[in-house]
Amino acid sequence: MIQNPILPGFNPDPSICRVGGDYYIAVSTFEWYPGVQIHHSRDLVNWRLASRPLNRASQLDMRGDPDSCGIWAPCLTYADGLFWLIYTDVKRKSGAFKDCHNYLVTSPTIEGRWSDPVYLNSSGFDPSLFHDDDGRKWHVNLIWDHRGRPSRFGGILLQEYDSVEKKLVGPITNIFRGSPLGLAEGPHLYKRNGWYYLMVAEGGTGYSHAVTMARSRNIAGPYELHPDTHVVTSRFHPDATLQRGGHGDFVETPDGDTYMVHLCSRPLPGLYRSVLGRETAIQKCVWGDDGWLRLEGEKYVPMDEVPAPAFPPHPFPPEPERYEFNPDIGLPTAFQWLRTPHPERLFSLSDRPGHLRLFGRESIGSWFEQSVVARRQTGFNYDAETEVNCDPTSYLQMAGLIAYYNRFAYHYLCLSHDENAGRSLQIFYCNGQWPNGMTMLGLADPIPVPDGPVRMRVEVRGAALRFFYWKDDAWTRIGPVLDNSVLSDESGEGEQSKITGSFVGIGNFTGAFVGMAAHDVGGLGTPADFSYFDYKNIP
Repeated sequence: MIQNPILPGFNPDPSICRVGGDYYIAVSTFEWYPGVQIHHSRDLVNWRLASRPLNRASQLDMRGDPDSCGIWAPCLTYADGLFWLIYTDVKRKSGAFKDCHNYLVTSPTIEGRWSDPVYLNSSGFDPSLFHDDDGRKWHVNLIWDHRGRPSRFGGILLQEYDSVEKKLVGPITNIFRGSPLGLAEGPHLYKRNGWYYLMVAEGGTGYSHAVTMARSRNIAGPYELHPDTHVVTSRFHPDATLQRGGHGDFVETPDGDTYMVHLCSRPLPGLYRSVLGRETAIQKCVWGDDGWLRLEGEKYVPMDEVPAPAFPPHPFPPEPERYEFNPDIGLPTAFQWLRTPHPERLFSLSDRPGHLRLFGRESIGSWFEQSVVARRQTGFNYDAETEVNCDPTSYLQMAGLIAYYNRFAYHYLCLSHDENAGRSLQIFYCNGQWPNGMTMLGLADPIPVPDGPVRMRVEVRGAALRFFYWKDDAWTRIGPVLDNSVLSDESGEGEQSKITGSFVGIGNFTGAFVGMAAHDVGGLGTPADFSYFDYKNIP
């Protein structure tokens, strides 16, 4: 059996493709750098992170991109001996307008150097590329209608892509405006038995999310809706483990089995808060006699476990619990940073071998240069630990252990300086109170610490987060119990009134991270050295 989600933690908007016996899933990374995560499997059960292809300034520069902007909904395909990756860099998402720039990069291998980008258009987001059996290539994306007539989701645009001229050519056609559920986005095109199938996400990425399907004999339409409208949705099943099911893509195995990947979330029990963000799940599907795709099991509802294909097991080495820092190996693959294509401004693995040196840059939540190097939270309960050494001379300088979602949602145990306590520990936190979220102090009085390295620890159990530091050969609690549930899609900018047991208008799209941070709002770039980082999920 396959256990869902197959990509736990922040891994949304999956796009899947098969090349021979290898399967690849590309997912959104939003403001985290490098851009796009591509995971690899040979059995659809076991997955490993294979590549983050957008890793240099010519491909991606997200400095100034607001929270939950950046890389949205990539599409990964394979044709003509190349992998084709289309992505959006979103520069603005709030208000009536969106600035969404769509690009294409290619590579002969997943792990190779990907090309510089080809600019496509900026009419909307969620671009996708379809390779027809006659050799033509077609581009689809949502068009964003800032007038809101009647919706800002204006339909799905189709235009041909000329791979020789490297540009979109010919007429632009609006081929689909969605079902009555509305908010059609995330389009993918397929061809099967003479039919063109269009799969879209609908209902927004909250608790009404769905995968909707339509088909036509002509690629430009008109498209008729699936008789069930949706293939996957959790909105009729509020008790399902996997909520917010939507934004799907499917693949066929050499044996003719069909599997669909889709995003989902697992809210904390009793709370509409998804600290793990939107994850990727997979479902076994069947084609009916009427030529329509449906889940193999119960109608609509995404299952926690699905039958695996009859492939030989292909496990990968487990992710280590301890990360150490070696300049010859580079930053451990679990970690990312925020926005900038110039990581040398944020950190060094060679300045002090055996350590990750962070250079204090702008404030917590900066959209430009913020020294946070972190990994995804992938379980509801975890322990994380690090050791930091720095010499702050002002309260403007701080470094330590951070649990981070965005500028309005974080918990930060840091080594800083206080006029009375000197070198000392303090906790800063923000509970996601958008639009006027304010940083609060977790300690009325900072705790003095002597010179030398300071070990820090965080324990998360569901919605409860507790910090510790090493004192007198033991872990010592520091500060209050903090609310880890605020590090979620539904908190902060996206929180709305609960309506019939669900949320609407979710405006955050990432997930909780935990990692190392250094800030110097005085502009001196004060360094902080981290000797290791531990992360362990607790069953």
